[in-house]
Amino acid sequence: MKEEKIIIGIDPGTNIMGYGIIKIIDKKITLLSMGSVHLTKIGDPYLKLKRIFDRTLALIDEYHPDEMAIEAPFYGKNVQSMLKLGRAQGVSISAALSRDISITEYMPKKVKMSITGNGNSSKEQVAAMLANILSYKEVPKHLDATDGLAVAVCHFFQGGSAQSSGKKYSGWDTFLKQNPGRKIT
Repeated sequence: MKEEKIIIGIDPGTNIMGYGIIKIIDKKITLLSMGSVHLTKIGDPYLKLKRIFDRTLALIDEYHPDEMAIEAPFYGKNVQSMLKLGRAQGVSISAALSRDISITEYMPKKVKMSITGNGNSSKEQVAAMLANILSYKEVPKHLDATDGLAVAVCHFFQGGSAQSSGKKYSGWDTFLKQNPGRKIT
């Protein structure tokens, strides 16, 4: 019997959210879809979050992924940027949890290392390697799409386990057990 799995990868963002969806059949990887959700024309930050949630849910309902891999926000110099990215990531995670899809989070360097062998690779290097791995010709205009795809492929390469590089959630109960200090108000 063939082993099949669909993985959605998300590169969260409040200006552009990238996504990639792959299908695995007996350890052979196939690209189902990749793209980006453009949010720059939406002025209200809460409406941006709603759009991220709605689009993530629509992708989940269309492709029925078994698992979600999502890039973790990284700490930069701007705390406000990290807060915005965390919110974007949170609504994508909420969409997956609402459909009982397990989620694994990966640090950006882990994703790059998994795809190119170098944790400091550029977006262009990651996109080129993905094109080689998945044999697609047209690189998307916005590399956020290949970033989302990279997270999905990284998850596949990691065997569906973030090991020590991230956290895995399979539902609200798991999330709450792994984050005992968090309270829902």
